[in-house]
Amino acid sequence: MRPRATVVLDGYGVLESLRWHDGALWFCDLAHGTVHRWDTREEPETVAEVPGRAGGLGWLPDGRMLVVSMDGRCVYRRDPDGSLVVHADLKDIAGGPVNDMFVDRRGRAYVGNFGFDYHGFVRRQPNSMLYAPPGPPRTPLVCLSPEGELLGLSEPLVFPNGLFLLDDATLLVAETLAMRLTAFPVLPDGRLGPPRPWAPLIPSALWTSLNHPGLLGRITRRVSALLDHQAIAERSTSPIAPDGIAPGRDGTAWVANALRGECVRVGPGGAILDRVSTSRRALSCLVAGPDSNTLYAATTLTDDPERAAPLGGSRLEAYVLPS
Repeated sequence: MRPRATVVLDGYGVLESLRWHDGALWFCDLAHGTVHRWDTREEPETVAEVPGRAGGLGWLPDGRMLVVSMDGRCVYRRDPDGSLVVHADLKDIAGGPVNDMFVDRRGRAYVGNFGFDYHGFVRRQPNSMLYAPPGPPRTPLVCLSPEGELLGLSEPLVFPNGLFLLDDATLLVAETLAMRLTAFPVLPDGRLGPPRPWAPLIPSALWTSLNHPGLLGRITRRVSALLDHQAIAERSTSPIAPDGIAPGRDGTAWVANALRGECVRVGPGGAILDRVSTSRRALSCLVAGPDSNTLYAATTLTDDPERAAPLGGSRLEAYVLPS
């Protein structure tokens, strides 16, 4: 039996972007555009309301918070008086809603975006139909200086999402729609060098079939559409669509699986080392807490903000990892 997380908070729209900062767990509700802080004991507090739906979170070295506006396609900075000011405008770069963000110790921010109107697409047809050639649009990560100036762009990726530093010189990125983790060298000036594969999360034969231009591809995409039905998705173990990711022990990564209710620990090359079940699809994960031994997972019934807002079906779940 897989270990199972327990629900610790409930009733949100779409919880995302779990962060541990200043002795508390922070997270966004991207369906309602709010940022929350929870000390793991009392009730969570709402610390900001973000125009255009709150996304990724991070902090500058002086303590000011950065938060993504998904539909505003920008990064806001929360100044000491609580006001939000535009830190960086990404409208000319992002091909779709801006999503997750990682801010390093120097205050440099790495920001992803959908690359296209993903939710508009999947409201009309199954997610698997995205892989009909030429496949999903690609889009770069944006590299920002601590002052919000553009340092550079990465090579284009397939739906760049969760990201964190594996070490001081390597940024690990979840390519959700490519079902893989990709590593970038971080150059001394903060820009990103050429990417390299770090962990495929779909069997190579299935990936080839899914993207095939002929009959094989059409059949594979139709069969894969069954994963849109959660009762079927929950009975599968592959593929894994990585959404939020977080550091694990010994150079591994915890991955929130957007296809089904689980977080998985992945090693270089794609070895699945641990699985923790959650009650709903997982969008973000983090190992944190007062003792730094709790796996937190943000889960949801749907990541579509229009559907999720009235449902209140997003949860924070937790599992204490064995020592």
